[in-house]
Amino acid sequence: METPLTPVEFARRARSLYGDREAVVDGDVRLTYADFLDRCDRWSHALQSLGVGHGDRVAYIAPNTHGHLVGYYAVPQIGAVIVPLNYRLLPSDWAYMLNHSASRVLCVHEDFLDLVDSVRSELASVEHFVALEGAHQNWLDFEALVADADPDFERPEIDEGDLLAINYTSGTTSNPKGVMITHRNAWVNAVGTLVHHPMTSVDRYLWTLPMFHANGWTFVWIVTAVGGVHVCARKVNAPTVFELASRERITSLCAAPTVLIMIASAPEELRGRAPGGVRVLTAGAPPAAYTIERVEEDLGWTVTHVYGLTETAPLISVCEARPEHVDLTVEERAKHKARQGVELITSGELRVVDESGVEVPRDGLTVGEIVVRGNVVMEGYYNDPEATAAAFEGGWFHTGDAAVVDPDGYMLIRDRIKDVIISGGENISSVEVEGVLLTHPSVQEVAVVGLPHEKWGEAPHAFVVPKAEAELDEAEFVSFARERLAGFKVPKGLSVVRELPKTATGKIQKYVLRGRQAGIHTQ
Repeated sequence: METPLTPVEFARRARSLYGDREAVVDGDVRLTYADFLDRCDRWSHALQSLGVGHGDRVAYIAPNTHGHLVGYYAVPQIGAVIVPLNYRLLPSDWAYMLNHSASRVLCVHEDFLDLVDSVRSELASVEHFVALEGAHQNWLDFEALVADADPDFERPEIDEGDLLAINYTSGTTSNPKGVMITHRNAWVNAVGTLVHHPMTSVDRYLWTLPMFHANGWTFVWIVTAVGGVHVCARKVNAPTVFELASRERITSLCAAPTVLIMIASAPEELRGRAPGGVRVLTAGAPPAAYTIERVEEDLGWTVTHVYGLTETAPLISVCEARPEHVDLTVEERAKHKARQGVELITSGELRVVDESGVEVPRDGLTVGEIVVRGNVVMEGYYNDPEATAAAFEGGWFHTGDAAVVDPDGYMLIRDRIKDVIISGGENISSVEVEGVLLTHPSVQEVAVVGLPHEKWGEAPHAFVVPKAEAELDEAEFVSFARERLAGFKVPKGLSVVRELPKTATGKIQKYVLRGRQAGIHTQ
């Protein structure tokens, strides 16, 4: 009596239980679950009419829209594979990923049609180009195709080991890698997330996280599983977030730390509109305790820190609250919440190990690499056996993240292994230094990287985005840091910048900052 574990099953349940309830809000578009899933079925039929079959790839380049959300049901329920691409990349990046994944159908939001047309001749595998919005010459019209299609389609048998998605990594040091996520991977992540972040049909989820990022951390399926409401945010800025949060009575959202900083730093007239009690999951980069403290104190929201990677479908740990945390001060509790925490119940086994593969002691000091194994770990990198073998060395997936384990068993990331600064033989966690510098009253954002230093080999250098109308005095800034950090951890240089280079998911691109070292002098 076993049936495959697949998030497609969530749609069947939602149709049965929540058909007349609101499912999707996207601007003026409001869809019930019956309406939304009817559109999904019609798009499935249309895709099959275009020749899409089991295992074929259907790619998307789109912001958070209802048309994009339809793809996460219509594509996998016919056994095809969704390939969501980062819409902030260059057309040449899209061309590489589309060719590498051999995508047969490409669905594009109207904002990116001309950009795709600029590389159309390079897309060897794409047979059908579909405009999700806006009629356009030489593009199929998504709305017309859906309207003309029948809601009945051929439902193939789906095995839980079948590919559901290929999600591309950022490719900061080489070509992007295609992470193969199975139906089982996605189902286990979705259910495991719900164990630690319970939701029900009264929840209204704001799409501040890009859907293309690890399938929206599987919230494209989680919200539907409980009959909640998907509220689409096509652009993520402070006015949009607070306007939608207020108007749509938002109860939950996901956000990278950079988005949390934007929310916490918004003008008072915006923050005053925020509904209380919003539950936030944050991940994508280690958040500073100060950022968590501000969001919880100023807005009355609750922040839970989770951790994972695209390769782990994506969540593998959560900073789980415990009764003993309740009596802590807001500042102390925020420091606890800034940790990456403990394994999700369903994610599998997580360890922090030294170079010999031996677990590090729970002393909060000894640094090792996070390695994991379990049901959320990817099938492998598509068409890249060498990278897959390297990532799975020793039977564990190697994350490349350096962490310590505190005496209570909670994990704390110190850095990406490649971002650890080694100065005069001492290891420095850029994350630790950034957390301290963010408490400076004039600092909006900060990134710390190691730059070459004549005496120390390399030394920490701070790139700082000041708050509006704030001025930073370098001597005062260094003095502030010296009072709060060991001397060797204090930045030896300061660069004031208007913004920090980031990926589309809010991760600071430190390799870009290290590339700016020409003309920068450390003390």
